[in-house]
Amino acid sequence: MGDKNFNLPPGFRFNPTDEELVVHFLHRKASLLPCHPDVIPDLDLYPYDPWELDGKAICEGNKWYFYSRRTQSRITGSGYWQSLGVDEPIYSSASHKVGIKKCYAFYMGESPQAVKTNWIMQEYRLSDSCSSSSRSSRRTSSKMELSKWVVCRVQQYNNNDDEDSTGLSCMDEVFLSLDDLDEISLPN
Repeated sequence: MGDKNFNLPPGFRFNPTDEELVVHFLHRKASLLPCHPDVIPDLDLYPYDPWELDGKAICEGNKWYFYSRRTQSRITGSGYWQSLGVDEPIYSSASHKVGIKKCYAFYMGESPQAVKTNWIMQEYRLSDSCSSSSRSSRRTSSKMELSKWVVCRVQQYNNNDDEDSTGLSCMDEVFLSLDDLDEISLPN
C-alpha cells in the first residue's frame, strides 16, 4: 500500500468517482470492514507538505489518495490547507446522501503573507445519515468510528496557458460546485 506498484492487473487504473471513494472505500474503512483490493494507505496528512506525498499515498497520474483521521488542524511543515467554498453533498446512484466533499487549497507560509499554490485537496467524509444507519447494537461505537475517518484526494494542477487544457482551476471547481447545489431540489 502507498506504493506506486499496488496490486492491480496491468491496464487497470485507480480513478474512483466521488461516490466510489465514499461508498466502496471510506464506508468500509470506517466500518472496519475489509476492502479488496486494499490499496489506499492510512496517512497522517498534516505533518507532510503536498509534494512529500509521493511514496506515502497511492498515486495515479498527478492524484494522491489516502485515508486520514479527521482533524481540525490543517497546518503542515511549510504552510496550511485553507477551505474553499461550501461542503458538497455526495449522492449514491440511488440518490441517497452518502458523504460530503470539502475542497481545500494549499498555502505556503503563514497567514496573512501566505502564497496560494496549485495544490488542491478534496476531503471526503461520511454523511451523518450514513453513520446513523448503523445497526442499533453497534450504533454508538460504530458512529464514533465512522466520524473519525476521511479519504483525501490531493492533486497538483498545472498552470498551462493553452486553451485545450482539460484541468479546472480551483475557483472553477468551487463555482461548478455552487452551480450543482443550485440544481439540487430538496424534498418538501
